[in-house]
Amino acid sequence: MKNFLAKISYDGTDFSGWQIQKEGRTVQQVLEKALSLIAKEEIKTTSAGRTDAGVHAIGQYVNFYFPIQMTEQQILHALRAKLPHDILITQIVEVINDFNARYDAKSRTYRYILAKRLTPFNRKYTSFIPKVNIKTKTVKKCLNYFIGRQDFTSFTKFNPDLNNYYCNILNFKFEETDDDHRFVIQSNRFLHNMVRRIVGTIINISNNDIDPNIIEELIANKTPKNRLITTAPPNGLYLIEVEYPKNKLL
Repeated sequence: MKNFLAKISYDGTDFSGWQIQKEGRTVQQVLEKALSLIAKEEIKTTSAGRTDAGVHAIGQYVNFYFPIQMTEQQILHALRAKLPHDILITQIVEVINDFNARYDAKSRTYRYILAKRLTPFNRKYTSFIPKVNIKTKTVKKCLNYFIGRQDFTSFTKFNPDLNNYYCNILNFKFEETDDDHRFVIQSNRFLHNMVRRIVGTIINISNNDIDPNIIEELIANKTPKNRLITTAPPNGLYLIEVEYPKNKLL
């Protein structure tokens, strides 16, 4: 069987996240059902990351082993015919046999969009928090405190399956447009709710005129039980890209 890597995008509004669950519609469930219908046998997928309920993706990556002799384009078109309109396969390429979309990823990049005003048209695709004061200068001062390899226990949920909570944040940017504020963060890995908690904390620091150096203390304390650490809404979060080593791709 050949191993394929698919790049997909999806509107997370009506999904209970990426990962298959006992109840609720998930992206993995819908994708694997479509692949299994085409192959006429059960197909399992491995993703670069597990997005939460309501979170969107522009550049999610998934690998799967496929038993039928079909080209990348044939699989792509067959999948597009089977999938609902809130999932789109944008590319499929063959990869080496031991390629793993999760463990071979060098980095993941997320974008978080915070709208300046709520409209009927952006409510599903940007987050909106009423009556917050986003000060660009303060926010930008916060970013550098998160850069580098650190223990992010304070910005995630406890997971007994994890050996450690260290992540290496490679890049963290903030920009303001006429309509919204945008955070773009790149790291070798992300923990559950980590991006949303980082963004929520920065918003609290800006809104309450707190010195950004408190972030050093929040990280060092290794506990999410602090009033400043809150989880920003999911609908403004997008997985936008995953980077892989070139030698892992054919």
